[in-house]
Amino acid sequence: MRITGIEKIKVVVPSKPDTVNSPELRDPMHMLVLDGKPAWQVQFDQIWKYVYRVWTDEGIEGLGESYRGVNSQVVDGIIASLIGADPMKMNLRDLPIAWSREYDGFEAAMFDLVGKKLGVPTYRLLGGAYREAIDVDCWTGRRTTADAVRKAREGCEAGFHGIKFKCNLQDDVVAWAEGVRVACGPAFRIVLDPNARFERPAEVLRFARQLEAVGNIQCLEDPVPRWNLHWYRLLREKTALPIALHVALPYLELGQMLQDTVKAIQLEAVDYFNFNCGIANFVRMADVADAAGIPCWHGSEVDLGILEAAYLHACAAARNCTLRSDIFGELVREDDLILAPHEIKNGRAPVPQAPGLGVQLDPKAVEKYRVG
Repeated sequence: MRITGIEKIKVVVPSKPDTVNSPELRDPMHMLVLDGKPAWQVQFDQIWKYVYRVWTDEGIEGLGESYRGVNSQVVDGIIASLIGADPMKMNLRDLPIAWSREYDGFEAAMFDLVGKKLGVPTYRLLGGAYREAIDVDCWTGRRTTADAVRKAREGCEAGFHGIKFKCNLQDDVVAWAEGVRVACGPAFRIVLDPNARFERPAEVLRFARQLEAVGNIQCLEDPVPRWNLHWYRLLREKTALPIALHVALPYLELGQMLQDTVKAIQLEAVDYFNFNCGIANFVRMADVADAAGIPCWHGSEVDLGILEAAYLHACAAARNCTLRSDIFGELVREDDLILAPHEIKNGRAPVPQAPGLGVQLDPKAVEKYRVG
């Protein structure tokens, strides 16, 4: 099987109304420099992605999806290098393309092609599935207290068992937690993700005891700057709130790398991991954490249906991926660009069972959101 052509389709898919931040809170979430703009200046749903269609001489088509704002020149170079290549002769854990933020979108397409060729779903190429459906949380951005409680109640009524909030030191997260406990009950859990904007352990400890008393915090994810994992270890010693580290390999330019997992384990700095990366590397990092007895979940960039299919397969193949994952693009974006959306019921998303990634592109939706 030889690759004969690759089409890249540039799309922008906005968020649905009332899914991200409260109207009075402007808080762009893109952490990387983009087109000369500093980090944290552009909202994620205003940034383009690529959808990839990979054709072969056997008539098998593979699908891929990039992260937002990838480098188009790097993408073109990868496309040129893959023309004429045989995916069946590739090591899917180490593709013959340079490691970069652009890698994972093409990796998804290669797994899709090989799975379709062999007639098996992607998780079979990873050794098999530990579970048929993946537990997922609902999600929102930064909110006023009233909005935070409202969004949590909506999630609870939809069958979810927890919610993830973005936040910073200006937000009254204790009031959020107290309001959510009243609205949803103590079993409905909260992940607080300030993206390291709690600044230092002293700031966290000012309200940690209050959050402990409320009793519905699942964990603090990346509470303080992640360059200092000793601070994570200190927080574990000073508070009963579980501490999670987000290792996002697409943020290579921010210094995040696979070895962060090993460092955090060595320092006993975390209770949980959030891993965000491609298919093979997710299972690789999950296995490292599993050896240390640490559970994990799958992160995201609020993606579309193709990448989320890849996430579901990776979660299924990782034994310790037992925490609720960030697979919620279906709930946030206007469209996921696939014909059959991922069906999330009672906080669980089934793993696709068709060969490859198990999803089909929706050409009408692609044309609607195509740009450039």
